[in-house]
Amino acid sequence: MSESSDLSGLSKIYEESGKVRISLEGKKFNKIRKYAEEHFEQFWAEQAKNLVWFKEWDKILDWRDPPFAKWFVGGKLNACVNCLDRHLTHDNNNIKNKAAIIWEGENGENRTFTYYQLYRSVNIFANALKNIGVMKDDRVTIYLPMVPELPIAMLSCARIGAIHNVVFSGFSSQALVNRINDSKSKIVITADGSYRRGKLLELKRTVDEAIADTPSVEHVVVLKRASNIVRTGSKDVWWHDIIENASQYCEPEVVDSSHPLYILYTSGTTGKPKGVVHDTGGYLCHLNATAKWVYNFRKDDIYFCTADIGWVTGHSYIVYAPLMHGVTEIMYDGTPDYPKPDRYWKIVEKHGATILHTTPTALRMYMKFGDAIPNSFDLSSLRLLGTVGEPINPDVWIWYFKTIGKENCPVIDTWWQTETGGIMISACTDIEESIPMKPGSATFPLPGIHMDIVDEKDGSSVASNRKGYLVIRKPWPGMLTTLWQNDEKYKDTYWKKYDNIYYTGDYALSDSDGYIWLLGRADDVLKIAGHRLGTMELESAFVSHKSIAEAAVTSMPDEKKGESIIAFVVLRTGFSKSDNLRKELIDYIRNVVGPIATPNEIYFVNKLPKTRSGKIMRRLLKSIANGATETGDVTTIEDGTSLEEVRQAYNEMHKNI
Repeated sequence: MSESSDLSGLSKIYEESGKVRISLEGKKFNKIRKYAEEHFEQFWAEQAKNLVWFKEWDKILDWRDPPFAKWFVGGKLNACVNCLDRHLTHDNNNIKNKAAIIWEGENGENRTFTYYQLYRSVNIFANALKNIGVMKDDRVTIYLPMVPELPIAMLSCARIGAIHNVVFSGFSSQALVNRINDSKSKIVITADGSYRRGKLLELKRTVDEAIADTPSVEHVVVLKRASNIVRTGSKDVWWHDIIENASQYCEPEVVDSSHPLYILYTSGTTGKPKGVVHDTGGYLCHLNATAKWVYNFRKDDIYFCTADIGWVTGHSYIVYAPLMHGVTEIMYDGTPDYPKPDRYWKIVEKHGATILHTTPTALRMYMKFGDAIPNSFDLSSLRLLGTVGEPINPDVWIWYFKTIGKENCPVIDTWWQTETGGIMISACTDIEESIPMKPGSATFPLPGIHMDIVDEKDGSSVASNRKGYLVIRKPWPGMLTTLWQNDEKYKDTYWKKYDNIYYTGDYALSDSDGYIWLLGRADDVLKIAGHRLGTMELESAFVSHKSIAEAAVTSMPDEKKGESIIAFVVLRTGFSKSDNLRKELIDYIRNVVGPIATPNEIYFVNKLPKTRSGKIMRRLLKSIANGATETGDVTTIEDGTSLEEVRQAYNEMHKNI
């Protein structure tokens, strides 16, 4: 498969799976898309009117200095008011005492916050932050597990105009140092500890290690979560102490639409992390509109998004969008398979979840255990299923639809990025016009989003069924405004490849019906004998085999071909590893993708090394396959035993070589 070729044999998988089409009943999709196309700025202005503004904007979009967009110029608002205060008026009394967050811990703990209780908690903590010196524009680093105090801390920052910088609680002290120092955070908010798979994670100890190298930090606020013994120093204050005498009402800070709401750093596995900045007005407008279009939130919905708030999905579609819509949502602090591989199904049944939004990685893990486990739970409350984080394989899509949704729930595959702020490509259950859904396709760009697939060399639009780069041709409200204090890197990273066109870094193609198929990261490519093969394309081919639940593809050096393909695969229940199966898989990949994609080695493992957010850690697989004695930073790995299993499988195959 050359750089300019189509999907070759792999396209057959999509064509075959595409025959399974599920139509969405809806209303007005084509009409809305046409209006958004013809009246681009006015369309987004109408969406923005669904927010609460202290002062309406003077100008919808300022695009005089590309790529620096300013949305709703002159408008004044507050993100916290849009999430909480708006629901407490006399007109919305039906939401005031409604559950906002139903929290469940890994060990079965439960807490519930109504909208009023959440509002009170946020006001009190916002005043507590002000009492220890936090002011508008100050940066606050939040390093907390998935507990209600995490969104409380974020909304408290938004209320007083401080800029929050949430750091995933699985990151190491060095990752924390990098993010604190780059943002020059004044305050760090953390917990004494948290739990993962029944084990204590000492978060405060990690912060203690970081604080020695972070001169901007004046205070560390510590939440008592695990009640483990922690060291306290002159900068440390307890959460419960600083809220004790704080006032119960905090006047919301009125901020410009362009005021930074938060910084969120990309993972930075291969270099310094980039501090993505999202503003307030444009970002909230995008989230409010897309959440309505995609989820079609209803007043009785119980929404369960399994993401971690440390990532952008948690920011956008756990904290801000659902709360703006007055939805009841479930927060889960735990893994999908501890203590048993049934936690998501148990939570859905227990709380009567109506919407489940999770990752293809989690679904592939569940598929490995067969249908008996989910079939033992009552999942009839579900009306909508969603995926996020990576492209979904057609086979996984169909399993999700049939086994979990019982063929009654549409499946929405959403594409977007940390940088885009909100969903960009997805089926829209609120506004579709009986448009068929194709398993594995994210369907179409949302209204008001101008996406294209272009040739890698000259940026011209490619024909259908031809692979190219996914780009965005016009600004959109949820877009990142810059990289924190690094405008030049912002321009070079996202806008330099093609003049004033946003480069997503993803491969995609559109089929003859215009449906978009995501093909993985353009930089996640193997170079085999002069041909470029995407890891996602190869992994999709593996997972389409009846025996494979999960697959991770990487490479090792090859004197003749430059690189050779190696794969680590997890078998479905009912299949056993054997040389015959290994040969069958090699032949299968040759037939489906082509001879150039023939795997050099296939390793059978019970689990793949993943981050706590579900991302496969391919760099660890590659380091083992290339004989490295050190695998680098593994602090974000979800289950350390998976790495040892991969190493054992590799050594076992090579012991006689």
